[in-house]
Amino acid sequence: QVQLVESGGGLVQAGGSLRLSCAASGSILMFDVMGWYRQFPGKQRELVATITRGDTINYADYVKGRFTISRDNAKNTVYLQMNSLKPEDTAVYRCASGPVAENMKYWGKGSLVTVSP
Repeated sequence: QVQLVESGGGLVQAGGSLRLSCAASGSILMFDVMGWYRQFPGKQRELVATITRGDTINYADYVKGRFTISRDNAKNTVYLQMNSLKPEDTAVYRCASGPVAENMKYWGKGSLVTVSP
């Protein structure tokens, strides 16, 4: 069973930055896609960014130019650097892995990011 553990969330003021980390229990090279998603209270989960084994990257329009996804295969870790944070970015951010972004197989429990005005 693969485990994904997120860290790095917290409280930050608008305009600030945070870096989330997602540590996998095994090699991330076994996954076709790894990604970050976020969930707002009472709403559906939405995609933030994905990165493939071949380093093809995709961002949601609402984070383009502000967030950066990256991976360190040696550390089995995927990162999400979040800059110019806005209060509307407040959510639980979850890491996921699987064959395609629309059907991720493994999910972390999430890390809460709170952006104050």
